[in-house]
Amino acid sequence: MDIAEGMEIEENISTPTRNNFNFKRFGIKNSIQTNFGEDYVFEIVAKDDWTSIAVSLSTNVVKLYSPHTGQYFGECRGHSSMIHKISFAGPSSPHVLYSCSSDSTVRAWDSRSFQQVACISSGPSEEVFSFSFGGADGNLIAAGCNSQIRLWDWRTMKQTACLEESHMDDVTQVHFVPSHQNKLLSASVDGLMCLFDTSGEINDDDHLLSVFNMGTSIGKVGFCGQADDKLWCLTHIETLSVWDWNESRTEANFDYARALASESWTLDQVDYFVDCHYSPEEDRLWVIGGTNAGTFGYFPVNFGSTKTIGSAEAVFQGGHTGIVRSVLPVSSVPGRTNSQGIFGWTGGEDGRMCCWLSDESPETNHSWVSSTLVEKSHKIHRKRHKSLLELRPFFLKSNVCVVMFYASVSYLWNN
Repeated sequence: MDIAEGMEIEENISTPTRNNFNFKRFGIKNSIQTNFGEDYVFEIVAKDDWTSIAVSLSTNVVKLYSPHTGQYFGECRGHSSMIHKISFAGPSSPHVLYSCSSDSTVRAWDSRSFQQVACISSGPSEEVFSFSFGGADGNLIAAGCNSQIRLWDWRTMKQTACLEESHMDDVTQVHFVPSHQNKLLSASVDGLMCLFDTSGEINDDDHLLSVFNMGTSIGKVGFCGQADDKLWCLTHIETLSVWDWNESRTEANFDYARALASESWTLDQVDYFVDCHYSPEEDRLWVIGGTNAGTFGYFPVNFGSTKTIGSAEAVFQGGHTGIVRSVLPVSSVPGRTNSQGIFGWTGGEDGRMCCWLSDESPETNHSWVSSTLVEKSHKIHRKRHKSLLELRPFFLKSNVCVVMFYASVSYLWNN
């Protein structure tokens, strides 16, 4: 047990402010002082009922906490290499937590006992970078295993298909389309996104529906639009695009997304993008951009007739001192709304987890209010994640020339 882990309430800090900023400001409500040390916080995910959050660390461990008090519940140990994705199961199995790793496994854990309850192996030396549950009955699991996409029936733990001709490099993302559970999207370091139909006997030839070419290595993808008919894509060189996956049509392409976001950024320049967030209630998409010093903001993405990345509508400052890796807003959890002014949780390379509180919350006297921290800070020019190869371990498996190309692009982009 990490008995040294506790909750720290940060006091208000008074510094000069500017009054002409119209973005919504958030400040630290609480922060967990952990024993993470030099370890990174990779990802934070929440249980459906928001009674616990799971945190994956660079020590190959998943820890669980209370999202309300920061109380440490326990940890899941078993992976022997980097954990690339974690996810809670849906309402039908509320206590099950899934994880995948470079140790070639997808594992299931009981989040109450912290014990492993199931494990699928993709085979020797096959790293698993992503997974997703879907199919007609929700029991089909797809996983990106090196350059292949493997599918299993989770009930029998038997492999049902292996798609090995669609991608030439590591598959970084697989996602079943939320409102079309037989449709599977994959994305890869080879710059391609592929859409498959997973009904029937699945194979590369007959079930590949569409191919989208980004031309550069893909980091994250997700869905937006009222019918989940749009697809957003973030690349490893920080470009952003939005697609209509049904029509195989580009809606918007932002090759210089960081520059567009930085134009209205009143703090340091936007050095990287963490993720995108879509609100079904508002039918709006934001890209989350951050600085190497730990500040980040929500930038609205307009991909209709006007294609722009607007000024930050929410700014988070004062919590992190390094790269932010994961942003979990309460509103991203189905059926949840911002309760008690809490926005959500973030984690990063400083080994810290932060809970953020809106300035509009009545609890601001117990918070580090970010409205006192909006003065423009000095520019800090540091490489993101020290080097591209350190951040993207799967590049090491790629052709050496490709690795050198991406490293060179990253260096030029950041300088």
